[in-house]
Amino acid sequence: MSSPAETWSIVDAHCHCTPIWYEPVESLLYQMDHNHVEKAILIQINGYYDNEYQFDCVRHYPDRLASVVMVDTQEQNALDQLERCAERGACGLRLHADTRSPGDDPLAIWRKASELGLAISCAGTPSQLASTDFDALVQALPDLAIIIEHLGGCTAWDPPETAALHERVFALAAYNNVHMKIHGLGEFCVRNMPVAGPFPFDRAGLPLLQRAYDAFGPERIMWGSDFPPVSSREGYANALHFTRQELADKPDNELSRIFGGTASRVFRLA
Repeated sequence: MSSPAETWSIVDAHCHCTPIWYEPVESLLYQMDHNHVEKAILIQINGYYDNEYQFDCVRHYPDRLASVVMVDTQEQNALDQLERCAERGACGLRLHADTRSPGDDPLAIWRKASELGLAISCAGTPSQLASTDFDALVQALPDLAIIIEHLGGCTAWDPPETAALHERVFALAAYNNVHMKIHGLGEFCVRNMPVAGPFPFDRAGLPLLQRAYDAFGPERIMWGSDFPPVSSREGYANALHFTRQELADKPDNELSRIFGGTASRVFRLA
């Protein structure tokens, strides 16, 4: 059976590396090489605003990596910092769904990203993403590409009373500028205990993956490994393999978007 990389390129839309937390970029490149992943988007970790390491990684591996940065939105010069990051080649900005700028315009940092043509990698809980406040933000910025991370925080172990929140998170697909990242199944499915092959998860969580596909379609969902946290779950290779396996009934042209094309377009990769 031929490798998927022989017919279309795989892009990992969500991975992390810093000099003080997680793993160095060489560990990521090892996983990419061994799993036929051509490119990856470095997503800055929460609470860390020093983007120099990511810029250095992109400088050393310009054909493999791109950088989504973070800035401290509470700083007076946050907009200027973001502009400088864009000038240095950042392809996106990571924000939380409830992040707001101080001053007269709470959406200032979001508007600046839109002005600069940067995509937003958006973290948030189901309650934050399902809020009327976030809905209003999305409506106010129709030209800003917003990519909801981690299936919007929806998991198979959420209590039944969160079902309405899940519905509202997936309902954000009504806005054409909203996208969603899908990750390894271990992020939202319950692991079978004892662990046994060939499939180590309780299948009860899998409808969440199908809901993302049904809501957003292949043009607005993208796969990301969540490396290296995924290493404490099913691991990089399985995060790719099992997710592809569950979507294997989709046409090849759709898979090429989900596992590469959509991320390349939204983050404007070369």
